Amino acid sequence: MKKLLLSAGLGVCLALGACGGSGDGKKKDDVPRVFDPFPSTYAAYPSAPTLITNATVLDGKGGRIDGGSVLIEGGKITAVGTDLAATEGAVTINAAGKWVTPGIIDNHSHLGAYPSPGVDAHGDGNEVSGPVTAEVWVEHSVWPQDPGFTRALAGGITSLQILPGSANLFGGRGVVLKNVPARSVQEMKFPGAPHTLKMACGENPKRVYGYGRGSFPGGAPYSRMGNVAGYRAAWIEAADYKKKWDKFLDGEGEQPARNLELETLAGALNGDILVHMHCYRADEMAIILDLSKEFGYKVASFHHAVEAYKIADKLADYGTCSSMWADWWGFKMEAYDGIRENIPMVHNAGACAIVHSDSDIGIQRLNQEAAKAWSDGKRAGIDIPIEEAWQWLSLNPAKSLGIDARTGSLEPGKMADVVVWSANPFSVYAQAEQVYIDGALMYDRNDPAIQPVMDFELGQPGEGDRK
Repeated sequence: MKKLLLSAGLGVCLALGACGGSGDGKKKDDVPRVFDPFPSTYAAYPSAPTLITNATVLDGKGGRIDGGSVLIEGGKITAVGTDLAATEGAVTINAAGKWVTPGIIDNHSHLGAYPSPGVDAHGDGNEVSGPVTAEVWVEHSVWPQDPGFTRALAGGITSLQILPGSANLFGGRGVVLKNVPARSVQEMKFPGAPHTLKMACGENPKRVYGYGRGSFPGGAPYSRMGNVAGYRAAWIEAADYKKKWDKFLDGEGEQPARNLELETLAGALNGDILVHMHCYRADEMAIILDLSKEFGYKVASFHHAVEAYKIADKLADYGTCSSMWADWWGFKMEAYDGIRENIPMVHNAGACAIVHSDSDIGIQRLNQEAAKAWSDGKRAGIDIPIEEAWQWLSLNPAKSLGIDARTGSLEPGKMADVVVWSANPFSVYAQAEQVYIDGALMYDRNDPAIQPVMDFELGQPGEGDRK
């Protein structure tokens, strides 16, 4: 029996031979097979064996090694510890006085879809044609030449999730990228990363559709109860669509017509597409937890989540992450109850805490954002070791994106996504001196030849026209 998998990364049907073709009377070509029509073509840049020694190493999973070493070979972490020996021909870096961490993963960015320069012609992050636009994929809006990518690289960002905006109840699919210069978005796509689904609750959908589109009223949803009704209606339709495909692949009934919107939603119901939900208020997050149980999907992370501290125990019990700012609050009513201790309080409750940017500026210094939250918690009596807090920037976002088996911590066998910092990265004075992605040195603060420049910048005074 062939099980329907309505996700881009895994395909519409699992290729265990001929889809739908094992005695059920249907030919292999009868079933639409979408093994990601826009596949990752990412290939790691060339790398050399590298040994980083004498550093303070934060392994990303809560451990710290003073006087530690990290060995990189073949684009992978091969050893982490003390007194490691370099292999023949390895580049050896004496990092005395410096700190080494896993690369930062920002799981909420709009780079490329809202690029620099920020002009209307390049503002492609929101498909506002309707409250449910699960059929759109943000990767089709990503402009790889966005100079924001290289600015983020200089801040230690090695991977990032690009999301569509939050105008819609269902905004479309997100995409996870490796932060490397490339000609196409396919060359940046994190190989094998699950697709994600962006959803939004609260003020945004009801503002955009209820009264923000030039008429009053402008249509549903107009209220928070309209938001929830819109989710439920869409999930009901998706569940019916999934049921029809399951029956067809079990040899019953007619082949349903493909529907791009419902394929994405059914993929989320299957668990193959990870749900990331913009949601500020605690009461709304609690409702969404119940909603997800009604339809059998899982929320991978709530985003912004400025009131997560109010229900941190519920979030821990459910097993979802909260992707948060350090200190954004009060810029709209649903952000009014944000507090600076939010992130450490969520962490302290045993829930998955993440520091995200949602900003082309904040992404350049996400280590400082985490440091602010860490220090605010310390002042409030929540004393979290730095090595634990670093999980907010690497392993936890990797978990929320389904890539933690491959990156997010310094462990043998994982991708060598590594940052060498000039000082404690929670210091305002610390700078990312060297950034490795899959073992390749992609950025070196002390070597202009290893500071990528986008094609768009060439000839721009003071930007990419370097002599």
